[in-house]
Amino acid sequence: MAGEQVGIVRIEDALRLAVEADLDLVEVSPPVCKIMDFGKFKYEAALKDRESRRNQSHTVIKEMKLRPKIDQHDYETKRGHVLRFLKAGDKVKITIMFRGREQSRPELGIRLLGRLAEDVADYGIVEAAPKQDGRNMLMVLAPVRRKGEGKKADAPPESGAPTETSASEQAD
Repeated sequence: MAGEQVGIVRIEDALRLAVEADLDLVEVSPPVCKIMDFGKFKYEAALKDRESRRNQSHTVIKEMKLRPKIDQHDYETKRGHVLRFLKAGDKVKITIMFRGREQSRPELGIRLLGRLAEDVADYGIVEAAPKQDGRNMLMVLAPVRRKGEGKKADAPPESGAPTETSASEQAD
């Protein structure tokens, strides 16, 4: 009984076979049972769980708060922080806080968020478009995934070499 399927067997017969082989009768899925070492089965299941947890990506959401009438230098500082978060692979939630009469001018917030999204477009994309939420306006930026970044960095020198040769061939 080394790995072959027995077919449909009564529970009593399956238990007897397991005892004779000095193994356990393990229910793998509701109607299916296997004769195996239960300790080994639990160990392998724990390994699979650990491996799947290791492969999970842990997303962190950082938050950056702005005001609609932010000064240019303050804006550049906040933009630098957003860029740093995106380069680290974190999502960024940008919140614009409105006070008083500023709430009647949501276009200021939309314009500011659009400008910020444009400024960090190389490193992040807009995951959730700007939306008004009470006194605040929210937008979520996600980092751009670049899997072939290393290959792209090697490509320009290779493509640059033939152009130099073709330029010298044109000179001849």
